[in-house]
Amino acid sequence: MTDFHPQVKQLLDGELTLADLAPELRAEGEEALRLLAAVDREPVTLPGTLGARVLAELRRRAEAPGFWRRLRLRPWTLVPAFAALLLSTPAPTRAPAAVTVRFVLFAPEAQQVALAGTFNQWDPAATPLVRTGAPGVWTATLTLPAGQHQYAFVVDGARWVADPGAPAVDDGFGRRNSVLSL
Repeated sequence: MTDFHPQVKQLLDGELTLADLAPELRAEGEEALRLLAAVDREPVTLPGTLGARVLAELRRRAEAPGFWRRLRLRPWTLVPAFAALLLSTPAPTRAPAAVTVRFVLFAPEAQQVALAGTFNQWDPAATPLVRTGAPGVWTATLTLPAGQHQYAFVVDGARWVADPGAPAVDDGFGRRNSVLSL
């Protein structure tokens, strides 16, 4: 497995388009985008009930006699609703105690891939990845506590590889660790 070219990483970060890549990097860029698109993503749910409360109040007012007539003649009648939207604070939400995360690595030449990080005391044998139906794609799904975690993939028990789809930091030993913030 070869690490993605820095320009392909910029493509994945949205800093470049496929057309911006040099012709010799476009195939690698297309493959990286295909792999990224194949990752299972959960829909994002915004916390709080503010939007629902405002919509409920608008519905209630719309059902009142003469609402539409007053609205046409006096557009400022919506000011209280907009003020409520801007000034109210959403209900406090608690951060989840744990989050389920899927780690994915494209390593077609690998015989085995594992995950080592702060969540498993950097033990390269603790979290093996499994091959998926797609050639060269390895995955592991873990439930991790909320917070920041550093990790790296361990390919064939010897080569430590940063996640090409995640931010990375210097590990202090001349390598890069990927960072996951939950």
